[in-house]
Amino acid sequence: MMILVTGGSGSGKSAYAEERILSMGEGRRIYIATMYPFDEESHKRIHRHRRMRAGKGFETVECYTNLEELYLPSEGIVLLECMSNLTANEMFQEDKREEDTAEKILNGIRLIQKQVRHLVVVTNEIFSDGENYSEETRIYQEKLGKINQETARMADEVVEVVAGIPVFHKRNEGQMP
Repeated sequence: MMILVTGGSGSGKSAYAEERILSMGEGRRIYIATMYPFDEESHKRIHRHRRMRAGKGFETVECYTNLEELYLPSEGIVLLECMSNLTANEMFQEDKREEDTAEKILNGIRLIQKQVRHLVVVTNEIFSDGENYSEETRIYQEKLGKINQETARMADEVVEVVAGIPVFHKRNEGQMP
């Protein structure tokens, strides 16, 4: 099963995604961390997420780029967090070609999905603020939007978390919340 969890900043999407992983039975719980620790704020967020996962049996795999190079166990129950960080990492690292970003990340998601039992992907909803952004940011939004749309198409479920409440946009009949 593959689930896409989206929501705004501070919406509760990470906590919801972790709970879904915990509800998926026995297996190796693997957290793929994509946030590169480049400043004090990122270190704080990483620390907060580690505290949230403490005692829940997650193995952490740091993967800032090149998702398609990961090899994971077939009994894996994987939480991939998050697409907005991974997209930025792929686009803005030196010697990267931004035109390949979306397809490269989507190929990585497809490969992971084939390798493991369950995959929960977390992404951010960054498209509704109506702000005008620089060309570079607009291209980033375009890439992330393409990744989110294709991941939603591949997913069995698509859940938006709003103020801690899951709102289902796509759900297979017979699936538990």
